[in-house]
Amino acid sequence: MAEADPSERLAQPLPALDIEPRAAIPMRTTGSLSRRMILIAAGWILLLLTGGGFALDRVLTTAVTRNFDDQIEYVLNSLITSAEVGPMGEVINNRELADQRFLEPGSGLYYQVSAPGQEPYPSRSLWDRQLAYGGAHRDRDIHAYDSDQFVDKNAARKAAAGAVADDTEHDGMLRIVERDVKLPGSPVWWRFQVAQSRSGLDAQIKVLRKTLVRSFALLGFGLIVMAALQTFYGLWPLRKVREEIARMRAGKARQIERPMPIEVAPMVEELNGLIAHNERQAEEARRHAGNLAHALKTPLTVIMNAATAQADDLSETVVREARTMRRQVDHHLARARAVGRRGSAHSRADVWPSLESVERAVGVLYRHVRIDTDGPKDLQVHVERQDLDEMLGNLIENAAKYGGGSVFVTVSNHSGFVEFLIEDDGVGIPAEERLRIFDRGVRLDSGKPGTGLGLAIVRDVAEIYEGTVSLEESEDLGGLLVRLRLPSAN
Repeated sequence: MAEADPSERLAQPLPALDIEPRAAIPMRTTGSLSRRMILIAAGWILLLLTGGGFALDRVLTTAVTRNFDDQIEYVLNSLITSAEVGPMGEVINNRELADQRFLEPGSGLYYQVSAPGQEPYPSRSLWDRQLAYGGAHRDRDIHAYDSDQFVDKNAARKAAAGAVADDTEHDGMLRIVERDVKLPGSPVWWRFQVAQSRSGLDAQIKVLRKTLVRSFALLGFGLIVMAALQTFYGLWPLRKVREEIARMRAGKARQIERPMPIEVAPMVEELNGLIAHNERQAEEARRHAGNLAHALKTPLTVIMNAATAQADDLSETVVREARTMRRQVDHHLARARAVGRRGSAHSRADVWPSLESVERAVGVLYRHVRIDTDGPKDLQVHVERQDLDEMLGNLIENAAKYGGGSVFVTVSNHSGFVEFLIEDDGVGIPAEERLRIFDRGVRLDSGKPGTGLGLAIVRDVAEIYEGTVSLEESEDLGGLLVRLRLPSAN
């Protein structure tokens, strides 16, 4: 309680001040924000381009292959329409196909007509080779597939030995389109096959894929560069904030005044608010130090004069002035603690537990006083619990000390503030004395113990938390009514 004698607290030694300069603590980082954003953008771009490139490659390769098969299918249909059964049951063409590659051995374009138990009818381009005929299945519809039957298994060994291969050894993979047809006058099903070397198709696909890879690589590089430029340009205002903070540290500015983007402006406003808050705290600290020095100057002067003059009442003078200094130190320490703990965004205290704790403590000191409380049990205030206890303790203890035996405390919530009404049945305070009673050391009843700092401390701490305290007359009990308003946290 502020009204109690604080000599026990003042008798404790003050902790030693660490005045040694401390080295700046290096700032811990979690990596570059720009690098993180660029890597995320690059990874996402590469993933999309890879998936898109693969899908586009499948689509284009299928389209090119389908076009290649359509050309072979056209030749197959021409071969079927020109075929007829000869006198010996063989298949003959009533007209030759127009493509001269069917007449050139190893040209890469071939046809063959085959049937079970019949001699195959091949094109001259096959020369001494035959297309594989599997009679185990029936191809009523057109069937296209790849075949390696003309791949020279010894080509690798010949190339390693330095031998020159024949032209017919370089057909490689074949693309075959076939269909089974039953010709008029023939009891068997004939298989018509047209085969063409895949070299031309593979060359087209190779050029297509090379173009896709180059195009997508250039597109990916351009998108990553764009993401990097966007990142550096987007984060540039943060570098401006850093420059502004450096200017403030150099004493060239008091806050950040440069215009910022909408996304950065709230952070800058909060930073300016924090700077202004720190400046106010520093100014309050300087003012408290000056007030304390001024308050202690007069008692020290009185003690020094009495000691120099070797006055007879030196001991009484020292005791009296020491009490005065003790009151001043107690007042300024209480205010300094409240300033140090202030922070409306972080401070939070439950009203009812604090009120019950103070009620029990005052009830032990003044057992003849009846204390009644009323109000919601779930209210909270933006005040540190210790400061709330100190304010309520001073007010309720004063009501118990100077009242007639009854104290009534009402708590309510009004317009963003929690309002405390502390009423007693004492003689009250005249209206002309209600402002003066808040001054430090003023006591209207000197017959009871106290320092005269209780209400002054309550007023100062309440103002620190942007609250108010006022004195009125109690209509119900007839004594003093103290109205304390603190910011609500509900």
